[in-house]
Amino acid sequence: MITQEEVLNVLRQVKYPGYSRDIVSFGLVKEVQIDGTAVGVLVELTSPSPEIGEQIAEAARLALRNAITSLSDAHVQVQVPSPQQAASTPGGMPAKNRLPNINRIVAVASGKGGVGKSTCSVNLACALRQLGARVGLLDGDIYGPSIPLMMGIQERPQVNDQEQLVPPCAHGVKLMSMGFLIGDDQPVIWRGPMIQKTMQQFIHQVAWGELDYLLVDLPPGTGDAQLSLCQIVPLDGGVIVTTPQQASIGVVRKGMAMFEKVNVPILGIIENMSYFTAPDGTRIEIFGHGGGATEANRKGVPFLGEIPLLPTVREGGDLGVPAVVSDPTGPAGGAFLAVARALRQKLG
Repeated sequence: MITQEEVLNVLRQVKYPGYSRDIVSFGLVKEVQIDGTAVGVLVELTSPSPEIGEQIAEAARLALRNAITSLSDAHVQVQVPSPQQAASTPGGMPAKNRLPNINRIVAVASGKGGVGKSTCSVNLACALRQLGARVGLLDGDIYGPSIPLMMGIQERPQVNDQEQLVPPCAHGVKLMSMGFLIGDDQPVIWRGPMIQKTMQQFIHQVAWGELDYLLVDLPPGTGDAQLSLCQIVPLDGGVIVTTPQQASIGVVRKGMAMFEKVNVPILGIIENMSYFTAPDGTRIEIFGHGGGATEANRKGVPFLGEIPLLPTVREGGDLGVPAVVSDPTGPAGGAFLAVARALRQKLG
């Protein structure tokens, strides 16, 4: 006799397209009916994509027929919402994973290291705070956390009565990082599942409170760790950081493809280290110029702005006082504030 649990166990093998999680754990399977050797399944999506619905229906039918030998018929109905109904769950992420107290979750990513992604993350978070928003910043780089240093705080999080971590706060921004939980020289030697578990805890077991924006500073690259983080966190969109030269732009395309693979909208591109202004006022484009804007135009995504290459930006990161905090009206601080305004406008 076919049982409901048997059917659900089979459906746990059916992955949501582009994700490593299955349709059962996402809460998309709403009903299972069994009539003798016939099975009926109702799946409700939150993404307004008939193509995804067809993929899930076909994969579910195939999985049931292959796994249950006594099955005579498998009817899988997939309900797809209208774009208006799905608007409350940007990126196609199932609604049950949305955090009701956080309005927008945005990932800051790069295809490669060394482009200043974390520098952009801390300055963008502080810039949004200066524009009046309630902001949190999550350090997604478990192996090499740098947010505590760049924000000038090494405070170990407290635990509240609900057994949630209370995020430390610096420059008005709430923070969470593996760097708060380990020693300065202690390495994190973990496999992928431990990274996923930690990120889930940082999202769901931290007392973030009411936030307008939670920025997630992703680790560099486009491997399994980055893909898993994008799937765990209910992202509203991603921001790509690049430098002007072609070596960086080429890898940026991979970062953009990663977001597209997991159905996360790309909010725009930031060109960091765009130019250097010499003491005599001469503009020197050390790494070339215009690569970020050109790539944004090629992909049809917004170009959020360019950040100059200045010693004050590096000094701010080393001292724990981001440039947008120490000199908000200066060339670097003003550039970050302009990017923050563009991002805020994009997110509505």
